[in-house]
Amino acid sequence: MPIVINTFTSIPDAEIQFSATRSSGPGGQNVNKVNSRVVLEFDLQLSLALTPYQKRRITGSLGSRINKHGILQMQAQRHRSQSANREELIERFVELLQHALRPIKYRVPTRVPTRAREKRLEGKKIRTQTKRIRKAPRDFDDA
Repeated sequence: MPIVINTFTSIPDAEIQFSATRSSGPGGQNVNKVNSRVVLEFDLQLSLALTPYQKRRITGSLGSRINKHGILQMQAQRHRSQSANREELIERFVELLQHALRPIKYRVPTRVPTRAREKRLEGKKIRTQTKRIRKAPRDFDDA
């Protein structure tokens, strides 16, 4: 069953590898016997489900999480059971990719109203006059 990222993108299970190792998290003596930590590996460059544009966006957004071979690695070890850690990991993976693929909102520049510009310049003129009046008169005879 593919992992749905958004309405246009889903990742097939075959493109994601899961492995389990011993966890340092909760579990008591169980930690020493059971492989409850789950590691997710997703090869971004070999993925057929993503377009080149999506791959660039993900690489740009998650560059620090992707190793030099182009593999995104994540791990979960919060829960005592492997299945719970796997579910949490899938949820985090989906959220991460949704955030990376979120459309960019561009700022639409607005025009400053003419009256606002005039009012600002009037205020500057008034301030200039006030400062000019407060200024001590210069004595030009000494020069």
